[in-house]
Amino acid sequence: MKLKVTVNGIPYDIEVDVQEEEKPQVGSIVIGGGGGSPVQSSATVIATSANAVTAPLSGSVARILVEEGDEIEAGQVLCVLEAMKMETEITAPAAGKVERILVSKGDAVAGGEALIELG
Repeated sequence: MKLKVTVNGIPYDIEVDVQEEEKPQVGSIVIGGGGGSPVQSSATVIATSANAVTAPLSGSVARILVEEGDEIEAGQVLCVLEAMKMETEITAPAAGKVERILVSKGDAVAGGEALIELG
């Protein structure tokens, strides 16, 4: 590389050998890790019967519209979940009878958690 340098008003043309530095390689970027180890989480869902109506998403139970022993029709609203200020109606997949109500108003539920058992 040629450079022009002025020293005390006298211009000099000089040639300089430049060695390029190795640029460091960027490794993995972990956001929110907080340490060197990966963050692991798990959720536990209590298993009940195959006839259980489950929560399609995490939220809280806003209302329960049936009682144990009620005869229900397919598509009937059984309860309402609230998540992120939106309500989701949980409906019966088929006609039947409410055997057990597994949650109460205000309970926090996880997606996939059993809410009501039908018979």
